[in-house]
Amino acid sequence: MFWKRLLYYLDITTLFKKRKEGKNINLSLMHGMNRITILVFIICLIVMLVKYFA
Repeated sequence: MFWKRLLYYLDITTLFKKRKEGKNINLSLMHGMNRITILVFIICLIVMLVKYFA
């Protein structure tokens, strides 16, 4: 359940879906920024692990 929600949240296609009417644009932008920071964090962890084991 947790992994399914996380993968949906990090899915790039859900980032560009059309917004529902009445949804706050600031909230949408905040969620987009959160997705970007999570992806950058995961990429940095992978780079650090590769450097550590190489």
